[in-house]
Amino acid sequence: MMQLVLMELFKISRQRQTYYAVGAVLVLEGFILMSAFYQGREILEVLLENLRESFEFQGDLMNGNLVIYLVLNSFWFHMPLILMIVVSGFLTVEYKDRTVEATLLQPVSRGGLIVSKYLAALVFTGAILVLLAGSTFGVSYAFFGRGDLVVFLDGLSFFEHPEAIRRLLYAFITGSNTMMFYAVTSLTLAVIFKEATVTWIVAAIFLIINTLLLRLDMDSVFYDYFFLPKLTDSWQYLFYSEIPWGVILKKNLVLWGYTLGTAALGAMIFVKRDVK
Repeated sequence: MMQLVLMELFKISRQRQTYYAVGAVLVLEGFILMSAFYQGREILEVLLENLRESFEFQGDLMNGNLVIYLVLNSFWFHMPLILMIVVSGFLTVEYKDRTVEATLLQPVSRGGLIVSKYLAALVFTGAILVLLAGSTFGVSYAFFGRGDLVVFLDGLSFFEHPEAIRRLLYAFITGSNTMMFYAVTSLTLAVIFKEATVTWIVAAIFLIINTLLLRLDMDSVFYDYFFLPKLTDSWQYLFYSEIPWGVILKKNLVLWGYTLGTAALGAMIFVKRDVK
């Protein structure tokens, strides 16, 4: 299995769309960083307008930590879309070039091949997220400096710089579970539809529907903890004054259940269906 995964990673490293994806992430990050900086000042003025009458603030609250937080809020739609397009190509390109058939002529089982693709997709997604986190922290602190983080989420909260870094890092780690789910889902859609354009359209529709349903609130424990769209924002809970670790853990465990179930469905279809 390790050899199959390494082979898949080698193929990924030789595909042009891999580097297009990296370039798209970095360009998108640059635009979001600039817009976050300019919009951040407006947001701060609105949030602190009344408080300035009673409190005196020292230092610049428009700093790297706030920029990173705004980037986090902006990335959880764009990043899954890029990942789903690229990861689905790991299989749709091989269907198109008929290299899947050539691979299966080797002493490789269908189950082993598709599992290796899922594992390679997770490794690729993890690498993209590490690149994203590293560049976001580096650029934000280099250009906007460090300072306390102010967040309006279930009330106005202030976090000192060391605490802000900790929460932002945890947010990237927690948010990566959502990215992993979308990457696995895109590969399963590629197994089902085979053709690249159809897979991209269905993946985009799936992402849009999930994003819209995330904003729908219902007074139901089942809805909050088991309905898929409500599981993709657990990173936001890290910015409450008291972090509800139990809620975050439950939501991420259920999300990983969806991830493994989606991968199992894709593997079952791939094994049973003719690759032609």
